[in-house]
Amino acid sequence: MEAAYGLSITLTMIMTTMLLSFYLYQKKLNTLLIFLLLAVYLSIEGSFLIANLHKIRYGGWFTLLLAGLFFVVMYGWYFGRKLKNKYVTFVNIDKYYETLKDLAKDNSVPKTATNLVYVVKANNPAQVESKVIYSILHKQPKRASAYWFLHIDIRDEPYTFDYKVTHLIPGVLIRVDFYLGFKVDPQVALYFREVLEDLKKTGEINLESSFETIRKRSMPADFKFILIDRVMLRDNKLRKSENLILALHRISRVLCIPDVNALNLDSTITTEEKVPIVVNNPVQTRIKRNDRITAA
Repeated sequence: MEAAYGLSITLTMIMTTMLLSFYLYQKKLNTLLIFLLLAVYLSIEGSFLIANLHKIRYGGWFTLLLAGLFFVVMYGWYFGRKLKNKYVTFVNIDKYYETLKDLAKDNSVPKTATNLVYVVKANNPAQVESKVIYSILHKQPKRASAYWFLHIDIRDEPYTFDYKVTHLIPGVLIRVDFYLGFKVDPQVALYFREVLEDLKKTGEINLESSFETIRKRSMPADFKFILIDRVMLRDNKLRKSENLILALHRISRVLCIPDVNALNLDSTITTEEKVPIVVNNPVQTRIKRNDRITAA
């Protein structure tokens, strides 16, 4: 174990030097100074690494194996997300204002919840991912008295802790943007509850339940959170490298913390939906109808 520990320390030193150099480069420090720092520290740490290479056969291989496993998981998680994001499409939400208003009043559609809450990634308040519209209108119409779009913006300032409310359709569609520093715990359910308390005090919203039995007894309105996972269909023709990345991404999703836990949402009122990723591949051949074929 001493061999594995010594080798891991040396590799950690090298990675820290490289990350520090990249950080200074991002901060636009003098390139010559960055190169000088990198050369000095890598020469010292490189000599340590060379001196420790003989430890690989005495237990250092475990360090490399563990590091390789972490690398594969992080590679699949990162590049799998990038590959999925390449096919993310956004739509202008104002095109669906009238549809959402009508859906909220359509008694022929069973009510999913009084308040339906989606976690969205669109930075522009005027847009939303097409998958959200697909979930509300196409997969199975979801009627609610109010729809909420929650957007989490992680800021470089470590302790940023603010929010902004945009009433897209007053009383029907409301967007809440959380601006959180990277050191702030993303307890989205707690912060959303505090936002609701603020909006209720200012009279911007009415938190009464849409169900008469519940409303008569002054019980709080119900909320339902929807998290959407995009799934690549087998019909989509991708390169072998992309299929490999997606396979690694699926493995990383099993090993990583679920989104419900990462956002600190109440799992009892949160539903995870799967929607297809649509890739517009050209159709090479199309099946033809032939009524003259007889059964064997």
